Amino acid sequence: MPGQLGKTNQTLVTTFMLQGFSEHPQLRLPLLGCFFVLYTMALVGNTLIITVVTCSSGLHSPMYFFLVNLAMMDIMCTSTVLPKVLVGLAWGENTISFEGCMAQLFFLVWSGSSELLLLTVMAFDRYVAICQPLHYGSLMSLQLCLVLAMSVWVICALNSSINTALLAQLSFCGPNVITHFFCEIPPLLLLSCSSTHLSSIMTVLSDAFYGGINFLLTLVSYGYIIASILRIRSAEGKRRAFSTCSSHLIVVSVYYSAVFCAYISPVASYSPERSKLTGVLYTAMSPTLNPLIYTLRNKEFKTALGKLLPICRP
Repeated sequence: MPGQLGKTNQTLVTTFMLQGFSEHPQLRLPLLGCFFVLYTMALVGNTLIITVVTCSSGLHSPMYFFLVNLAMMDIMCTSTVLPKVLVGLAWGENTISFEGCMAQLFFLVWSGSSELLLLTVMAFDRYVAICQPLHYGSLMSLQLCLVLAMSVWVICALNSSINTALLAQLSFCGPNVITHFFCEIPPLLLLSCSSTHLSSIMTVLSDAFYGGINFLLTLVSYGYIIASILRIRSAEGKRRAFSTCSSHLIVVSVYYSAVFCAYISPVASYSPERSKLTGVLYTAMSPTLNPLIYTLRNKEFKTALGKLLPICRP
């Protein structure tokens, strides 16, 4: 409900209305079922990765250590958004408080930016494994892996705090309808009745770093990886080398495609329908597909899973 802002004689919005998928009421039940299945699969799949890697000494390597961090980020991302979506579809409760909106925004930006930065770190890990195999153990030491992972979490938490704080200082005088199914920066900037200049600059800088610089670093890593693979003489050697990075390459392609469509565009050209589609990709589909992509063809993981759960043993 709005409350009075006495000095300016305007109303200050304290509750937002999430538009969600209300423009398609006939799809409410099918969407409820789809999102419930996706959320369940994302939780089960990513929790399974964390459990298997943690309990299996044979998987205590840099690649699986970073995969555990990715699984934690996926759980944070999907749990920040989908429970509210399910409540909205099941009971039509689409309101969210200003504080709840800022909290959702903070954890979403934190998990999303962390995933982009971690994918770059994982690309570097694959570069060292394929291009510097004899030095892999010394270069990717436990200490370095811990520093890289902690740096990703801390840097992205700081970035999310700054973006959220800037948005929290804006004035929202109405309307209060967010044309999305979760709180996101572009639609919130469009609703503000105060200057969004500083927040827009910070958003552009974040987009340039996470969507631009990290993407270029990932491309450079894979440029060296592909060149190294092509120099391998045997077809079997090429196949094995490519199999170690193919899963990561698929995840990078899917995630960056969604992020570029959602964020790498001016706020003025914001499209609600396009943003909802890309939002589904990186808050629901990507966290669900990542465990499947990384584990379906991974013999080491399936062997470790079979040891922990006899029912899953080949």
